[in-house]
Amino acid sequence: MGQLYVKLERGSRRSTRSVKTVSQPRFPDFCQQLPPELALHILSNLSATDLCLAGCVNDCWDAMTSDNLLWKELCKSTWRRVTAYRSTAQSYKQLYMILDEGTCLFNVDPQRGIDYLIEARALENSAAAVAAFLHSTHVLDPQKIFVFLCKRWDVLTAMVLLHDYRNMFLPEALRYFFWHIPAPNERGSLLEFMLDQFSQRFCICNPHCQLPKDTVYVICYSLILLSVDLGSPHVKNKMSKREFIRNLRQAARQRNDEYFGHLYDNVYLAGHIAPTRH
Repeated sequence: MGQLYVKLERGSRRSTRSVKTVSQPRFPDFCQQLPPELALHILSNLSATDLCLAGCVNDCWDAMTSDNLLWKELCKSTWRRVTAYRSTAQSYKQLYMILDEGTCLFNVDPQRGIDYLIEARALENSAAAVAAFLHSTHVLDPQKIFVFLCKRWDVLTAMVLLHDYRNMFLPEALRYFFWHIPAPNERGSLLEFMLDQFSQRFCICNPHCQLPKDTVYVICYSLILLSVDLGSPHVKNKMSKREFIRNLRQAARQRNDEYFGHLYDNVYLAGHIAPTRH
């Protein structure tokens, strides 16, 4: 009886092992079994971290995940305008690592990050190249960009030239401006310089508006003050539409009360002119 029990137990174990073996199919190695074009298309859905991990599987996967086109797309989807893209013989995997390291450094110390990218020849040492990099990269900390621009007004000027305000309503154009270039928390020479550069660019993009730069500057300042007045919980007596129109009549005689009323309505309905980015 005991021997029969042992034989039955051994048989059950063998059957269990066979069931387990059948129920665990092997994952197909698509890098070897699929055409290279299809395998690359599948790998193009991975992030840079996942690509590096996939390359650790074997030599075939390492070669496939190191494809230059994969890393080129990753670079340009994250950092759209980089001077190093002009080079025809470029290892985009190595460039990605350089740009990623420079981005991490920038988000801690902006000047150090830019210096690193310039020394690594990823960026040209010019205000226009640095401005294009900051304007087209979405992984940089907006507050660190502001810290950097506070010291580099030449880069700030170059960034404004990249903005396109054609056929935009003035408050919406100003929001676009402050979305890409954070506004300072206090009034001062920096805010005045920013509004001056914006006003000049807005007039160039909209010659049909028939407003001189100084008038646009005054209107922008008024819109900022109105935003603070309407949005601050500490201001009990909010500025009325009639008061806003009356204040702008003398400063902007080229426009009528209806235009000033639309400015007020935009701020009242759409919110602050200088939105905060989180």
